[in-house]
Amino acid sequence: MLEKVDLSRKYPRKAYQQELPAMQRRLYDLQKACWDQHIPSIILFEGWDAAGKGSAIATLTARLDPRGFKLHPIQAPRTYELNHPWLWRFWLKIPSYGEMAIFDRSWYGRVLVERVEELTPEEEWRKAYRDIVDFERMLADDHTVIIKFFLHISKKEQKRRFKALEADPLEAWHVQPEDWEHHRKYDSYVLAIEEMLERTDTEWGPWTIVEATDRWFARRKIFHTIIARLEEALGENAPPPPPEDIREDAEEALETEVAEAVEAARTAGGDGHAGHG
Repeated sequence: MLEKVDLSRKYPRKAYQQELPAMQRRLYDLQKACWDQHIPSIILFEGWDAAGKGSAIATLTARLDPRGFKLHPIQAPRTYELNHPWLWRFWLKIPSYGEMAIFDRSWYGRVLVERVEELTPEEEWRKAYRDIVDFERMLADDHTVIIKFFLHISKKEQKRRFKALEADPLEAWHVQPEDWEHHRKYDSYVLAIEEMLERTDTEWGPWTIVEATDRWFARRKIFHTIIARLEEALGENAPPPPPEDIREDAEEALETEVAEAVEAARTAGGDGHAGHG
């Protein structure tokens, strides 16, 4: 499954930057409409270490009304949480009607990290697939919009990002020994991820795999996916789109950037000799 994902996909930075304000404004309008219509939503991020989940979430929430969403960075369960059914701690974070809950990692850790690192017995993580599907179905039946992302990068790209982070004194703390341990088990994680995607991709909670090698492509895909899902949930109650479609601005910016690149290449040629390729 994951080997078929085209990780070379890119989107021009200038086009993305021109499109970003319109995407953020549209998402804000939809957030307000969901609040008015009492429609709760869950936006869930899973993915490889250093795939860009944190920066994507920061961009996504930069222009949202902070009163209308909550961000939940999920860590390993605390001691007192282990004294309850495993989904209990996530039930406490379910959004109220009209609110948006954003999860930086989630209940899927049960069938990913806990599985691969052997932190949970096999019988327990296998039962978790059924628990997760039932959990999400119950939320969807109560009109919660569930949007799930998996940010995918290659093993080679992950290694490159780890080394780049470690070389920066201000960012080195992001890379911990366990991150390198997960990296060494990349292939084992691939097996767990593919089974997770296959067994928990449902009509009410579909997965969106995000090609995350290029940050601009990844963030744009995330915005467009969320906007489309919220518009669908709101139906006729969705606010009208802006007068100019955000894609038109992006396409114009893309054409401009291509033209500038062509002109720069022509200028660099100078002597009139063109290369072949």
